[in-house]
Amino acid sequence: MAAPLITVTREYASGGSDVAQLAAQGLGWTVIDNEFVDAVARRAGLPAEAVAQREERAPGLLERLARTLAVASPELFTGPEVSQAERDEATIHTITERIIHEAAAVGRVVLVGRGAQAILAKRPEALHVYVVASKPWRVRFAIERMGIEPARAEKTMEEIDRHRDEYVKTYYGRARREAANYDLVVNAERLGLEGAAALVVAEARRRGWS
Repeated sequence: MAAPLITVTREYASGGSDVAQLAAQGLGWTVIDNEFVDAVARRAGLPAEAVAQREERAPGLLERLARTLAVASPELFTGPEVSQAERDEATIHTITERIIHEAAAVGRVVLVGRGAQAILAKRPEALHVYVVASKPWRVRFAIERMGIEPARAEKTMEEIDRHRDEYVKTYYGRARREAANYDLVVNAERLGLEGAAALVVAEARRRGWS
């Protein structure tokens, strides 16, 4: 049986990352968010001795994923004939997918964004969650909680959501906002961040994953 996991897809500034963190805390699981993915991808391309030793959210898992990627796929990180920019552009999608699959193999993780819901769409023992909220609420959240300039909040929101939609559509041929692609669609505005997370935790426990 595959290890259980949760993917969280979110409208920008819907509080989805907070919901994921709260759900992970409630279950005692690990969150794999954008920063985590970036850190693993960065570390996987460095020799072990060059990796800076600094505190991370989940250092054991972070280092394990980085070492697995670097050892299993050295071709992704070597080759002097390829410029850094070209290498990054050519490999970031592959690296991201491998990170997600490696994390999924460990299980009991909450994967935020990066197309995880599409990558793991057919995986058993996966709970796919989509976090939404109204545009006015998200604009306020972006300004008050994320520090976005008020004059740019709505435009930023639209641009980032469009970019995320295009990413999932381009690589996986899926509509990111299609509700039927998810097991749960939770409205963080109506439920509150804690209430939305509580529903996710309750469903995971109903499935016997706690």
